[in-house]
Amino acid sequence: MSIRKLFFLMALSSLSPSIFADLKVFTCEPEWNALVKEIGGDKVNSFSATTGLQDPHHLQARPSLIAKIRQADLLICTGADLEIGWLPLLIRRSNNPKIQLGATGHFIATRHARLLGRAKTIDRSQGDLHAAGNPHIQTNPKNILPVAKALTRRMIKLDSENTAFYQQRLADFTLRWKLALKKWKVMTRPLHQLTIVVHHVSWDYLEDYLRLNRLDVLEDKPGIAPSSGHLSKLLNNMKTNPAKVIIHAAYQDERPAQWLSDKTGIPVVKLPFTIGGTEAATDLFSLYDETFSLLLKVIE
Repeated sequence: MSIRKLFFLMALSSLSPSIFADLKVFTCEPEWNALVKEIGGDKVNSFSATTGLQDPHHLQARPSLIAKIRQADLLICTGADLEIGWLPLLIRRSNNPKIQLGATGHFIATRHARLLGRAKTIDRSQGDLHAAGNPHIQTNPKNILPVAKALTRRMIKLDSENTAFYQQRLADFTLRWKLALKKWKVMTRPLHQLTIVVHHVSWDYLEDYLRLNRLDVLEDKPGIAPSSGHLSKLLNNMKTNPAKVIIHAAYQDERPAQWLSDKTGIPVVKLPFTIGGTEAATDLFSLYDETFSLLLKVIE
């Protein structure tokens, strides 16, 4: 063997396994980035367009994102119009046939969950409404497994050579997730019927899972910053019908929630909403551990 060939082989062996990943994946939100890594392991090279400290409704179609999506074999996004303001533009500018609407590489998570909060009528004067229903399915951990199973099937279609690998990773994830669901079921019993006020209607699925009682919303209309008049009205309501906690997502402005808290003494809880929303929410498992732990501290 020549010296040149030996050095070439040594250089190849030192490269990160992710360089040889079979699937390049563009995800819109951190929760789907984490999920595809759970299923794909070192067979995927994935990227999230947003972080836990960004509002997924609003994103600029930056050239760096266009470059990423142009190279993708698989696109994974929430859907239900969550990314309507930026994703269609990214897809169009990508000129990537693999991830266009209807292509095998175009995967929408909300198509694999029962959607809540469907608006009967859509009028943009009413704020940021979603005709298909509330897109934030990741706030209920029960929605993760159906998405994981559908995602695995899609990954196998795109990369059949690694079928056994993906199936084994799904089986392992399913076992660990079911054990976590059992733990969370017991852990969250004290939260049932907890009365809450939320900044935005982001939490329909968490409310359904925990059987929370939402009294009101800080925003006058979905996606529109709370007005002083609306907050004053809430303050009067809280005098006779107080909530136990005011909830906002990590990416949302905390000032309206803090104002109401200062006036009423009702505690504010900042929930991660997705991975990276808080330092402790580093993966799918810790996302729910952190969410439930923060709420439980309020009622201790």
